[in-house]
Amino acid sequence: MEIVMWKRALAHSISAAACSVALAAAIVGVHAAPAAAHQASRVFDALCTPIDAGLSELSGLTVTAAGMYAIGDSGSDDRVAELDSNCHVQRWINVGTPRVDVEDLSSTPDGHLWLADIGDNNAIRTSVGLIELDPTSGTATSYPLVYPDGAHDAETLLIQSDGLPVIVTKDYFGASVVYTTAERQHVQDLSTSSPTILAEVGQLRMTPTLTSGGPVPHAGTMAVTGGAVSKDGTVVALRTYTDVYLYSAPDGDVVKALTTKPIRVSLPDEPQGEAIAFNAAGDLISGSESYQGPLPPLRILRGASDIALSGGASGSLGS
Repeated sequence: MEIVMWKRALAHSISAAACSVALAAAIVGVHAAPAAAHQASRVFDALCTPIDAGLSELSGLTVTAAGMYAIGDSGSDDRVAELDSNCHVQRWINVGTPRVDVEDLSSTPDGHLWLADIGDNNAIRTSVGLIELDPTSGTATSYPLVYPDGAHDAETLLIQSDGLPVIVTKDYFGASVVYTTAERQHVQDLSTSSPTILAEVGQLRMTPTLTSGGPVPHAGTMAVTGGAVSKDGTVVALRTYTDVYLYSAPDGDVVKALTTKPIRVSLPDEPQGEAIAFNAAGDLISGSESYQGPLPPLRILRGASDIALSGGASGSLGS
C-alpha cells in the first residue's frame, strides 16, 4: 500500500538524495540502460475514466479475452473489478483468500487472473506470493514465494508467455532487482503447501528523467511501479511513476529482453501511476491512483508493441 503520509515524508527526504546520487553517477561515468534508452515522441490518449471509488487505489490492470480487470493495493485489494469499455465496473470479484499488499495484476491465456501480493514498503515480510483467481468461478489459490536474500518491496509482476513469473523490485534510487523462480517453475507448477524459492537473475539501473508526475519528485522517475507482457509475449513494458520502457522480446524470453536497450515513452502527468497492461492489439493502457484527488482517466498508447519492435540493442542487464 502506498500510504499518503509516508509518501509526503519520503518526497522531502528522498528527492534531494536521489539528485545527489544521479549527479555522482554522472561524475564517475556510470551508464544505465534507461539512460541510454531511445525516446519515442509518442503520446498516451485518454481512453476512459473510472468513477467507482473502489478504484481510488488502482494499482494493477490486465486485459483478457473476457475484458479488462483492475485492482487496488493494500486496503482495497480484497476484490477485483471487471471493467467495460467505458471503465465502468460491471462486477466485483471477491478475492476470498488472505493477502498483505497486492501491487500488480496479470493474466494467463486461460483467462485466469494473477494477483501479485508482493508489496512490502518496510521490507519486513518473510514471504510474498501470487494468487490465482478464476474470474468465472471466483476460486482463488495462493502460492507463497520467498526471496533468497531477505525482504524486498516490489510492485511488478511479469508473466512470460510460457508461464514463467518474473518479479522486479521497486527502489527509489533506481536499483531494481529482477527475480524469477529458482528452478524456473512456471505459475502452473507453483506449490500451495510450501514457499517456492526465488532467485536473482539480474539488476536494472534506472536513471532520472525530466518527465513530470507522481507523488515523489525526481526519485519517482526511477521507481519501477508496474509491468506487463504483450499477449504474444514479444514485448515487455516496465513503468515508473513517470515513464514507460518498452523492451523487445522476439523469442518470448522476458529476462533476456530486459538486457536490451528499451524505448522510453513519457507517461502523462499521472498523480500516482502504478498500473499498466497490454490489450490484444498491442496497445498499452496506463492507470493511476487518485492520490487525494479525482480518479484520472486510463490512457492508451496505441501501437506500443510496434514501437518496441522498432528499436533496441543488446547489452548486459541494467548496464
